[in-house]
Amino acid sequence: MLPFHDATQALDEPKSARMEQRTKPHVKAAIQKAAALMGVDETAFVTGAAYERALEAIAAHERTVLSAEDRDVFLAALEAPAAPTEALREAVQMRDRRIIDDQ
Repeated sequence: MLPFHDATQALDEPKSARMEQRTKPHVKAAIQKAAALMGVDETAFVTGAAYERALEAIAAHERTVLSAEDRDVFLAALEAPAAPTEALREAVQMRDRRIIDDQ
């Protein structure tokens, strides 16, 4: 039997939300086999795997990893920002007019 870690076990809340999806028979059979090999039911297997993948996706979305070169360029831009362009000046003026008009 393969080891299985259910990441949802640490959550101290009742199981009150339902999820339901349709899938292909081949996918269902693979999930059933994997769950059986790990000694857990299909719901625990699917929920645990989906939850771990969801946390990974959220973490990847919330962080930006820069190469050393990109980091240096980014920090240099912060230290010596470019002068505002005419388009930026116009955009700020338009924003200022709208803020004053809306008040």
